This record gives sequence, structure tokens and C-alpha cells, in this order.
Amino acid sequence: KFPLTQNLLSHLSVRTGPPEMDTDFHDKYGNTVLGSGATFCVATWTCTATRTGIEWNLSPVGRITPKEWRGQ
Repeated sequence: KFPLTQNLLSHLSVRTGPPEMDTDFHDKYGNTVLGSGATFCVATWTCTATRTGIEWNLSPVGRITPKEWRGQ
């Protein structure tokens, strides 16, 4: 359908690493990156939840008493 595009693409070569680079980056460092990212996320949310003083809208049971209903 597109002979010019096919001609241009046929001359492109795919870059590959050296032959001694058999291990993939994700195979080598994937679990470490995932673990450190999860640890960072948990630590950040822990700091946010405990140190910033945000009011978390916890249950008002025992703190709020209902007002008396006005008679009709």
C-alpha cells in the first residue's frame, strides 16, 4: 500500500546491545525497584497520615449528641 514507507522502514536497523548483555534490566533489578518504590510510597503516606495534622473525619460517635426536636 505504501511503497515509500516500506522502503524507508526496510533500511532502518534495530539497535541491540552487545552480545554479553544477555540479562534484561527488569530481570536483574525489577524486584529491587518495585520493593524500593513500594517502601517509599508506604513511608510517604505514613508521614502524611501521622505528621501533617489532617482531620480524617473519624466516627463522631460519642462526640456529638443530637439536639432536642422542636414540637410541632
